[in-house]
Amino acid sequence: MNSVLACKQLCKIFGDGDVALEILRGIDFEVAAGERIAIMGASGSGKSTLLHLLGGLDEPSSGDISITGQSLASLSAVRLGRLRNKALGFVYQFHHLLPEFTALENVAMPLLIRGLPPAEASERAVELLGRVGLSPRMSHKPGELSGGERQRAAVARALVTRPACIIADEPTGNLDRSNAEQILALMLDLNRELSTSLLVATHDPVIAERMDRVVRLEDGRLI
Repeated sequence: MNSVLACKQLCKIFGDGDVALEILRGIDFEVAAGERIAIMGASGSGKSTLLHLLGGLDEPSSGDISITGQSLASLSAVRLGRLRNKALGFVYQFHHLLPEFTALENVAMPLLIRGLPPAEASERAVELLGRVGLSPRMSHKPGELSGGERQRAAVARALVTRPACIIADEPTGNLDRSNAEQILALMLDLNRELSTSLLVATHDPVIAERMDRVVRLEDGRLI
């Protein structure tokens, strides 16, 4: 299988000694190129912890994680940052847009960080904002956008680098049903067109049934 994300015997323990809490227990998991996967589980089951580890945003207590075939354990912080910027896009329940920048500037930001010329970064951001229906709102700052518009801008920002995989943590959890369905349709369209894998932690059965497979996190293990 051509995997974009993989982990072997992944464990995460918080605390120490008698107060140690084992959140993840020996997880083996793979995301294939273009695959759509939902992770479900009760609140507090460790879904967000798993996504943070797979995205290189936190370090495991033990086990190995690889992104596009590169083991994270072998990478310096700088190289890990570059790999994340190249291979992954992140979407959260709350948009995390920078309030002082316009929608266009927020979406172009990952490309500027990568080192693309500003004109090229802006051109690609304009194209993707058009795809998500925000062409008339590009010069607006997040405070001037609705909740659904902010989340669409966040999806555009995640996809502007054309990553191998989108990691989404409850991406529609803060939206009404209409906006949630628009965000889901957008992510699925771009998954089909760009072959970007989707790894989505969700409580929403509507999202889960649109994925290729659903895994459930229980007692620190994937079922």
